Amino acid sequence: MSRPTVLFVCIHNAGRSQMAAGYLRDLAGGRIEVLSAGSEPGDRVNPMAVRAMAEEGIDIAGAQPRVLDPDDVRTSDVVVTMGCGDACPWFPGTRYEDWQLADPAGRPLEEVRPIRDEIRRRVEALVAELLPTPSGPHAPPD
Repeated sequence: MSRPTVLFVCIHNAGRSQMAAGYLRDLAGGRIEVLSAGSEPGDRVNPMAVRAMAEEGIDIAGAQPRVLDPDDVRTSDVVVTMGCGDACPWFPGTRYEDWQLADPAGRPLEEVRPIRDEIRRRVEALVAELLPTPSGPHAPPD
């Protein structure tokens, strides 16, 4: 079976989508292809998002916001939008989720942490769904 692909999209690709991508890369351990993009990408990742993720041991400092490519949407199994609304192209047969999350832009670290923690909770649920734990007689040994 090929690896599922998940695309995270927000407006600037500088905060929420970068944090979500960082978590998914970390939690999936290479078993899920991870993409992130923005409808109007910023020039750099939000420094408070970088600091909040560093507290979790995840380095997103080298990430670069990039523009949303319709081909990324077309080839993704799951597209998670975070406030980009109608700017995100829609393709029949693609699964979409819209995560209503506050934008961390311009917020202090104390306000970014709860956003980060909610993103982690949602990414963990997505990983559990996309990579079910094998069980039963054909499960690999521990």
